[in-house]
Amino acid sequence: MPISIDTSAILYGRGIFTTVAIQNGQTFLWEKHWRRIAANAAALEIDLSEHSESSTLTALVEAISGRTAGRARVSFSDESPSSIWATAGERKTSLSIIVAERRPIPENFKLTISPHRINTTSPLAGVKSYNYLEHLLAFEAASKRGFHEAVRLNERGEVSSACMANVFWEKGGRLFTPSLRTGCLRGTTREFVLENVGCKEVETGIEEVRSADRIFLSSAGIGVAAVSEFDDRRLDSSDHQLTKLISWAG
Repeated sequence: MPISIDTSAILYGRGIFTTVAIQNGQTFLWEKHWRRIAANAAALEIDLSEHSESSTLTALVEAISGRTAGRARVSFSDESPSSIWATAGERKTSLSIIVAERRPIPENFKLTISPHRINTTSPLAGVKSYNYLEHLLAFEAASKRGFHEAVRLNERGEVSSACMANVFWEKGGRLFTPSLRTGCLRGTTREFVLENVGCKEVETGIEEVRSADRIFLSSAGIGVAAVSEFDDRRLDSSDHQLTKLISWAG
């Protein structure tokens, strides 16, 4: 089927997605993913009336059939005709699912600081939309410098997230993570960690992370991964309650 290029999804990136982990042939944290899908769709005025939670889950289960581990990207594209580039067409939302292997987790996970800031005043702050190019550019810039990920700050200089993950750090035996007020994504894995491990949500500058004893990144793609180096500073990356809570290694 040819792709129509005059839709809101193609012209403006009006679409949302989520990445669901597959573990033991099952979707992981699906209910949390759907709650965020619904909230993000409402924020961007994407019509999900033809896509219920149950019908979407059925399509996802069919897509991952036969796969015991991996990840699936569930995307909703606004196929409405553009009001600026007016063409004939009906308002509708399409569903697409891509299935792949797990993201590889580096044995020596190197983290740096990104020069690209997150704007908390943006209407897209905290929304997992198709407008992901800034995240990708920050990720690629870190990769070109020999790092696997980067911490991003917001316009106030507060730690917000990594490029493709949420961030946690341990200092003095206490666990911390940026609050949603910093513009970080409401990650499903982040939410699961907060429900199961004592952790304080904070707004703080990068010096708190620089002086941390341990740093962790979390996402559906990597589970919870311990950072080995932060800007050439070695960190303890041995087993921890977080990495034991969700680990896609092996």
